[in-house]
Amino acid sequence: MNVKSVEKKEKSTVELVIEVGAEEFEAAVQKVYLKQRGKIAIPGFRKGHAPRKIIEAMYGTGVFYEDAINDVYPGAYAQAVEQEKLDAVAWPSVEVVSVGKEGLTFKAVVTVRPEVKLGQYKDLTAEKPAVTVADEDIEDELKPYINRATRMVTVDRPAGNGDTVVIDFEGFMDGKPFDGGKGENHSLELGSNSFIPGFEDQLVGAKAGDEKDVNVSFPEDYHARELAGKPALFKVKVHEVKEKQLPTLDDEFAKDVSEFDTLDAFKKDLADKLTKRREEQAERTFQAAVMEQVMNNMEVDIPDAMVEFEADNMVNDMAQRIQSQGIPFDQYLSMMGMNMNMMHEQAKAAAMERVRRDLALGAVVDAEQIAISDEEVEEEYKRLAEEYHMELDKVKQAVEAENVRKELSVKKAEQLIYDSAKAGKAPAKKKAAAKKTEEKAEEPAEGEAKPKRTRKAPAKKAEEPAGEAEAKPKKRAPAKKKEAEKTEE
Repeated sequence: MNVKSVEKKEKSTVELVIEVGAEEFEAAVQKVYLKQRGKIAIPGFRKGHAPRKIIEAMYGTGVFYEDAINDVYPGAYAQAVEQEKLDAVAWPSVEVVSVGKEGLTFKAVVTVRPEVKLGQYKDLTAEKPAVTVADEDIEDELKPYINRATRMVTVDRPAGNGDTVVIDFEGFMDGKPFDGGKGENHSLELGSNSFIPGFEDQLVGAKAGDEKDVNVSFPEDYHARELAGKPALFKVKVHEVKEKQLPTLDDEFAKDVSEFDTLDAFKKDLADKLTKRREEQAERTFQAAVMEQVMNNMEVDIPDAMVEFEADNMVNDMAQRIQSQGIPFDQYLSMMGMNMNMMHEQAKAAAMERVRRDLALGAVVDAEQIAISDEEVEEEYKRLAEEYHMELDKVKQAVEAENVRKELSVKKAEQLIYDSAKAGKAPAKKKAAAKKTEEKAEEPAEGEAKPKRTRKAPAKKAEEPAGEAEAKPKKRAPAKKKEAEKTEE
């Protein structure tokens, strides 16, 4: 591999012209031939036994070039990026300049981390929500425990709102039963609005053993189109009427639902926990407001490709999570009424915020000259091993030390920003410095056609001697090794 030229371009891009020598490229072509010869039928030869020269004579000398290019150029590109010490932040745009017996020459336009000019990032002021816990809040915290301790008791009286009736029902339309309109021993809480409007109201006053005709009309927006807006008759038989028997809120209740001996002690624990949750939320809100100021105070021209790359990563991460639950991602998209293009576009706004945050914190790391010692890296490895119940050596194999070092430096930068910030009245909002890219990250208006996703820049056809096959990369090489996933989240 040889880098012929390096040229800085606009919008944080660098153009590399990279050569792969004749010997290296010939090795890649031979490798492809050996892999593919079994699939090529040549008259007079058993399948898989035709010499390479015979195949090339029949199909052209460049018959194996395309796959050879795809085999050799990713490694050559990665070497060039490392050699030139480029901080690549997105997939490159690649085009073949020439290919033949002399070797391969290709051009790669690399998007690099843009220059960031930090504004104020220390001693910032942001609003922090006040934390209060009222008696009504404690009552709300008690409700789940009350519901779990509530019993349903059969009663011999007419049903009222809040009671549960156990019923059989069958629906008819124009005198004929319809699909999905029948149920047996169904428990229905009156007033829950879980059935068609008007159905539950007509069962108020019913007693066990009653048989009633319930006349209703399906809503116009009912999910079953064949029923939407049409009248129906339901024949209903009531088997039971049940009422909720609430527990008495006393010390015995507290003993039954918690580890406390008194109701007062239980309520105090609920109040303490609720206070802590709200304080943590207030702190997160405060920190988010502070970080937003840091991002707004910086000046940076964010490359579109950087946002596209981050959106791709977010969609891929989501696909892995969905598939780890046993759901094919295509099936998930279908259930959500979406496709990959739509998912990618939807991710771009969040991707922009991640990119802005990453750039801001990276700039703070540089400005403060934050360094992470080997001892700190080792301690983080131990923490990860304990958290994920893995052997230390396996954690070290899974997560590169440089990624751990970077993650720790970013955390230190965050903490430095938050520790210096003060709670108070927030300053007037400043215009974000993300420029054009932020506007592009906004979601299209409802009903507006969403743009087609265009991740890959087209590669030009290879310039070859007459008669040789066309060759172009099938896909772009990764900018660099993907960083290990963050361990927090």
